[in-house]
Formats: sequence, structure tokens, C-alpha cells
Amino acid sequence: MPLPIERPGKIVCIGLNYRDHAVEQGVPLPERPLLFAKWPNALIGPGEPIVIPEVATQVDYEAELGVVIGARVRNVSVENALEAVRGYVCVNDVSARDLQFSDGQWTRGKSPDTFCPVGPTLVPAADVPDPQALAIRCTVNGQTLQDSSTSNMVFGVADLIAFVTQAITLEPGDLIATGTPAGVGAFRKPPVWLQAGDEVTIEIEGIGELTNPVRAA
Repeated sequence: MPLPIERPGKIVCIGLNYRDHAVEQGVPLPERPLLFAKWPNALIGPGEPIVIPEVATQVDYEAELGVVIGARVRNVSVENALEAVRGYVCVNDVSARDLQFSDGQWTRGKSPDTFCPVGPTLVPAADVPDPQALAIRCTVNGQTLQDSSTSNMVFGVADLIAFVTQAITLEPGDLIATGTPAGVGAFRKPPVWLQAGDEVTIEIEGIGELTNPVRAA
């Protein structure tokens, strides 16, 4: 299916932004948002395959609430930040953990082709009165592996937009992936990695279900 959003100029991602995700790693909560980037080559739409590249063997899923910006904003206040939101989508921040952890920074492990499924549609901001009160889940082959709520975020959507725009101008179409809750494959015992033939679904209350198959390169 085609992308349900315009191709963004920036994909701004937030690390360690759910309290339960910090607990499963045994690390303290961040004092401020931790930003990293995915590149637009990673974008795919609903139903398109996540393709595991030959260089990666430890590929993980991450259910995330995606925020699509609708207005050019710089130094916006927390109080006014949600006025800049055009709408919301489900995002799967697919991650090659072996590349991410061995590189010492996250760009290559987060940005392989097909590693940013988004969808199923863009839900207008007006239809989501409180982005901090949404159930969020990830299932792999029908098994629930993540089950949380956006109320568990360390920094909410408004706080994230305000923080980003202190240094980075956000433009219409830019996408913010707001972090993932507990249950990712890397911190399970034993770890759970995506394999060819799997099917991954990200479900967020009021936003919809984003499903993608997994295949090998």
C-alpha cells in the first residue's frame, strides 16, 4: 500500500521514553528527551514487507505513536505545542540491534531500508483529544509482546515537540516517533528476533492497526 503520510523531511525518534522500558533495561529515567534519527529510506506503508538485510541477524520490533507535524514551529511552548500536530499514525521503529549496539551509535541500526513502517492511516489531531491516554500494543504472529499505554511516556507529545524545537525547526510533514514501551525482543529472556515469515502488528487505540510481513533480503 502507498505511504499514508507525505514523505517527511525529518524522522525524529525518541529513545528510552517509557517508564516500563527503562525498568526492563535496568537504567534510570532520562532527565531530558534522548533524540536520534531514522532516515526516510526506511519508510514503508501497511502490508509492505520488512526486509531483513544480510548484515543483520538481531532485528527487533518497537511499537510507537507517530506524530506528524502540520505547521512550521521553532521554540514553541509546551502549552502551544499540540497546535502544531497535523495527526497521528502507528510507527514500528524496527531496529537491527546487532548493528545498533556494535556501532556505538544508532543511525545504521535504525535506518535500513523498510525499517520504518507507518500507518494504517493518518488520524487527524482533532480526533485524538488526549495522545497520552492511548493503549499501545505489538503482536508478532498473534502473540502479544508489548502491551502498555502512552500514559507511561516519560515525556509526552507536547513536551517532546517543545524540546525538539528549542534547537531544531520542525516543518510540515516531519514525523516524530515518540518511543516504545516494555517488551521489545532485545530485553526478553531469551531474546526474540524477527524472522522471515513473521507478521508484526502495531495497534494503538484510536489510531488503528499497522501490519507488516517480514522477509529476508
